[in-house]
Amino acid sequence: MPFLVAGPDITPIQDLISTWTHIAQALVASIGALAFIFAFIWKITAVEAHSALAAKQWIQRIVVGTIGVEVAGSLVDILTRSVPPTAH
Repeated sequence: MPFLVAGPDITPIQDLISTWTHIAQALVASIGALAFIFAFIWKITAVEAHSALAAKQWIQRIVVGTIGVEVAGSLVDILTRSVPPTAH
């Protein structure tokens, strides 16, 4: 029966997407951690209240951005796993 023939194997594409997603998450996590440390030091050493407020805002942006990357990575994982596997 021709309608039971399996489609192309998409496992390599799923693996590639997963690999690049993990690389991007690791890169953002490393840069985010470094930026967080610098912003925290900036906040601690700030002389003016305005400068401390700016550092606090940057810390919030870094945290929200990091959470956004994690959510995006989870979404990519969910979407790539939702594709049904092909039977051979």
